[in-house]
Amino acid sequence: MPVAISFQSVSKTYRSAERELRALDRVSFDIQPGEFFGLLGPNGAGKTTLISILAGLVRPTSGQVTVHGHDVQADYAQARRQLGIVPQELVFDPFFNVREALRFQSGYFGVKHNDAWIDELLESLGLADKAGSNMRQLSGGMKRRVLVAQALVHKPPVIVLDEPTAGVDVELRQTLWQFIAKLNREGHTVLLTTHYLEEAEALCSRLAMLKSGQVVALERTSELLRAASSNVLRFKTDGHALPPALAAKARITGRIVQLPAHDAREIEAYLAAVREAGLVAEDVEIRKADLEDVFLDVMADRQKAGAAPAASSPASLEAAP
Repeated sequence: MPVAISFQSVSKTYRSAERELRALDRVSFDIQPGEFFGLLGPNGAGKTTLISILAGLVRPTSGQVTVHGHDVQADYAQARRQLGIVPQELVFDPFFNVREALRFQSGYFGVKHNDAWIDELLESLGLADKAGSNMRQLSGGMKRRVLVAQALVHKPPVIVLDEPTAGVDVELRQTLWQFIAKLNREGHTVLLTTHYLEEAEALCSRLAMLKSGQVVALERTSELLRAASSNVLRFKTDGHALPPALAAKARITGRIVQLPAHDAREIEAYLAAVREAGLVAEDVEIRKADLEDVFLDVMADRQKAGAAPAASSPASLEAAP
């Protein structure tokens, strides 16, 4: 059986008269059938460019992408039938109700008489009572649910979720992940991009991390977490600045300070430095490193190694052939 998705030495360069920008640099990895795979990276790392190439919306400068053995450029129609893609943007047709939109989407793939599956999608995604509503009348969260249903209406073996829960409520996140996890258990391959790293940690069996258009980590999630070199000391302060030596190592969110801690001696040294600075550490706890810690470590190591700063592809740049 061919791999579900294969990226082989994929590069993408945008050129203008003034400059050249390489959005992807020889990206290579495979996703196996039935995997729940995560694609992570900061803004501008190349994730959306890679998804756009997979969808056939952007042509790579070099390299090859296949979906279940079908080349996304040379055999576009067959490759696209294998994919169900949920985009970041809320795109909808304002002239149809929800059920009509799903029937039209089915028709694009030559699928007819699938009302039973449409009913299941509406029920599973909490849209049953909105089936007759015009798309313009729906909230942003409901429109997001319809996008998911449209991506799944032709029962694709590969599901691509590009930031599917960005800006949506907790209820939708729970509903969506329960349904997607069910489809994954039934054999569907899932490719997820997300900035919610707790979602990636909970759902994805394997991860690729992109930085400046290059793969900087490719491993099973459990192995990445196991390889994390430290625990984390977490506490709250009264809002005053940390000593510079601690601030350089810390991840600070409001009053919450998090520091990598390899052993008890290092923890004691951190807390002593906080006391000597006249600060009070409250709600002190020690936890295991999570995927966010691993992600930040990988990105920091890559930056130290001299990677160029990530950049998005400006609309004014013309794609190289």
